[in-house]
Amino acid sequence: MKHIDVKVLFENAEKYLNQSVTVCGWVRTWRDSKSIAFIELNDGTSLKNLQLIIEKDKIDESAYKPALVVGCALQVAGTFIPSERNGYELLLQSVTVLGGCPQDYPLQKKHHTLEFLRSIPHLRPRTKYFEAVFAVRNALSFAIHKYFNKHGYKYVHTPIITGSDCEGAGEMFRVTTHNWNDKYEKEQDYYADDFFGARAALTVSGQLEGEMAAMGLGKIYTFGPTFRAEHSNTTRHAAEFWHIEPEVCFCDLQDIIGIAEDFIKSIIKDVVATCPDEISYFNERVEKGLIEKLNKVTECEFGKITYTEAVEVLKKSGKQFKYPVEWGADLQTEHEKYLTEEYFKKPVFVTDYPADIKSFYMKQNPDGKTVAATDLLVPGIGEIIGCSEREADLEKLTAAMRKRNMPLDGYTEYIDTRKYGSVPHSGFGLGFERMLMYVTGVQNIRDTLLFPRTVGSL
Repeated sequence: MKHIDVKVLFENAEKYLNQSVTVCGWVRTWRDSKSIAFIELNDGTSLKNLQLIIEKDKIDESAYKPALVVGCALQVAGTFIPSERNGYELLLQSVTVLGGCPQDYPLQKKHHTLEFLRSIPHLRPRTKYFEAVFAVRNALSFAIHKYFNKHGYKYVHTPIITGSDCEGAGEMFRVTTHNWNDKYEKEQDYYADDFFGARAALTVSGQLEGEMAAMGLGKIYTFGPTFRAEHSNTTRHAAEFWHIEPEVCFCDLQDIIGIAEDFIKSIIKDVVATCPDEISYFNERVEKGLIEKLNKVTECEFGKITYTEAVEVLKKSGKQFKYPVEWGADLQTEHEKYLTEEYFKKPVFVTDYPADIKSFYMKQNPDGKTVAATDLLVPGIGEIIGCSEREADLEKLTAAMRKRNMPLDGYTEYIDTRKYGSVPHSGFGLGFERMLMYVTGVQNIRDTLLFPRTVGSL
């Protein structure tokens, strides 16, 4: 079906001005008068609608009348003309309804609550809000791939079905080909008779496999879906989300901190340059001051503070926190917000966390109490990146695993990387949807995913 995208029309207006063109799209709104009818058409390529003008004495009523319905799909041909009010309009010569739409179409109004739109995820991409969200999601994805490609990383695809729990938290979705039944007396007999002959689950992280790849390829990154069976209904958690995880050999904690800061600044700059209309829309409608915030992040030097220093800052703040601040306890969102929004007033890396609240694979510091790990905290969101130097020493790694009662025989291949030519290496994990929330100002992770998966909602 030959036609021109609305975005192409707007971007090449001088070329198409006063020319006859054909466009397709969906009716967003329409209004009628005695001699003229107007239609706002959108085809998903541009945040701006194209206004169509129907002169009723030049087009048969039987052709245009069925087109005056919100939600219906059209193919129209007309002359692309200048407009004082809209910049450009299309004066119609013909109109064809490609797909009609009944009156029970849920998006009759211009504005709907986000709560209502979450109840119709299959239709919400037809709204301006979600058109903007998914345009930025696309641009952010491309910016991430572009950054790593430019810096010599290899993109690897780690397994989605796995037998190991990277984080050691056990919040994994089981993968099986048969239901539980009482013919199996023991759990291991049940798994032995399953598809893989072993317990299988959806991955919570591609890090462990990514480390193995980096041990031969030097610098790699993964970018794919991950799954966590957390019974959480917060605005920041989803059961299925996308994860970016680079791994870099011959790289210590300070090196990877530098990489993470450069990465965040680079992808923000890229998105702001690629999606000016969408970012302006979010700045006006979602988060006032968004553009100023993003520009400040790309221009400032991120702060750094050790976990121990951060605890002291929080204790001396005079703030009455809901969760007590004590050394050895994980920082809560309220603590992260104070550090980023009131104390530093910018993104900050908190380093050297207590070993007991971090994962087994993190490099143990000489003090015997902390690990070479850092979280990047940003205003408005809190933690956005989890980062660490990995433990490269075989004995220390296995000791940490035994301390957590982890089955070493389930991590044989991972342990081998410390046995055969181990090197210092580091990496980080970035939740893609949280990054998307940050660059758009969107407050709920459910509004960054096409079909969000959360507890009790498939």
